[in-house]
Amino acid sequence: MRTLIINGRVVDPATGLDKQADVAIADGKVLAIGSTPGDFGAERTLDAQGCLVVPGLVDLAARLREPGYEHERMLQSEMAAAAAGGVTSLVCPPDTDPVLDEPGLVEMLKFRAEKMRSARLFPLGALTRGLKGEVLTEMAELTEAGCIGFSQADVPLHNTQVLQRALLYASTFGYTVWLRPQDRDLGQGVAASGPLATRLGLSGIPVAAETIALFTIIELMRATGARVHLCRLSSAAGVALVRTAKAEGLPLSCDVSINSLHLADTDIGYFDSRARLNPPLRQQRDREALSAALADGTIDALVSDHTPVEADAKTLPFAESEPGATGLELLLPLALQWGEQSGAGLARAIEVVSAAPARLIGAAEAGRLAPGAAADLCVVDPTLEWQVLPEALRSQGKHTPFGGYALLGKARHTMVGGRLVHG
Repeated sequence: MRTLIINGRVVDPATGLDKQADVAIADGKVLAIGSTPGDFGAERTLDAQGCLVVPGLVDLAARLREPGYEHERMLQSEMAAAAAGGVTSLVCPPDTDPVLDEPGLVEMLKFRAEKMRSARLFPLGALTRGLKGEVLTEMAELTEAGCIGFSQADVPLHNTQVLQRALLYASTFGYTVWLRPQDRDLGQGVAASGPLATRLGLSGIPVAAETIALFTIIELMRATGARVHLCRLSSAAGVALVRTAKAEGLPLSCDVSINSLHLADTDIGYFDSRARLNPPLRQQRDREALSAALADGTIDALVSDHTPVEADAKTLPFAESEPGATGLELLLPLALQWGEQSGAGLARAIEVVSAAPARLIGAAEAGRLAPGAAADLCVVDPTLEWQVLPEALRSQGKHTPFGGYALLGKARHTMVGGRLVHG
């Protein structure tokens, strides 16, 4: 359908575009920005007065819980949540049930996602069979099935020799390995080590759990030449190590979650299980370091770390509750809030959730608004104030530490390949 978006402020960090302009869309692609061709007959017109027209968001960390929860129509609900949040491309980790370690499972998941004609799905394959850290998966076959990289999700690799072999193999064939830097033994706690965890009597996870894993990963990168993406950095010390490694020229990228960027361990309050997260919320100085690193490019992307958790698994004592929080519908307003509060600005706030993550996954069709590009975009009302009410979220995961918060900015319309999937 030929669509014309009028009166909007078009912001595209990939091209540096920021101006008031109309956007013409035809055959699933952006036909023109600014002057509309004389023979263009719009079948649908969207008035974006007072709104931003930006590339569709690219979320590098969104658990969709499929395979595993098909009977609950989980994939449909989470895709709807993505559309409502302005997210048009999703990367999902392999810690499903069963684990994404077989090409058939990956192909099935991609087929189901494509059939819904909503957000584009980019699966990560398991680095080791069953995520057990023992035998490497058939990476070539998984890549052919549609995997964009390989990950252990939140399961640490305890065998350094297996990790070395994995990185060497990935380096040989140009694959990217996605790793959550956390030492298996030091990462057994439920909250960040510090005065708060001590006062509450919660077992702590020290910063060393992240830095020790980072030292190992970086040393193995030097030895193998592998390309690594670090998932959900959480500490100031971790930021310093990444900054040094990048200055050295290592092919390293990383992201941070909306939770670690906006919250600190004090937000646990009185054992609030909504703030039971992985990685754990750390101290305010860590949060400030993460914000500065995202602004200066040390950290490449901002992610939702969307993890829908059942009510029964959250309504437990803090230490027994399942870690994770819903985030797909919160990524956009929290990115905008960070851009304003940190001084990074609107363009950088949009870039870290669109162009930057799209580059990391090599998705040429995503993260940009330019003539000839896929019409993956969202129309955002940046002044719309709304309250995060769990029952109003599209996701089946209703638990978030931002519950009750008043946020600014919401997607009015979301388009994927020129199709209106929200609004």
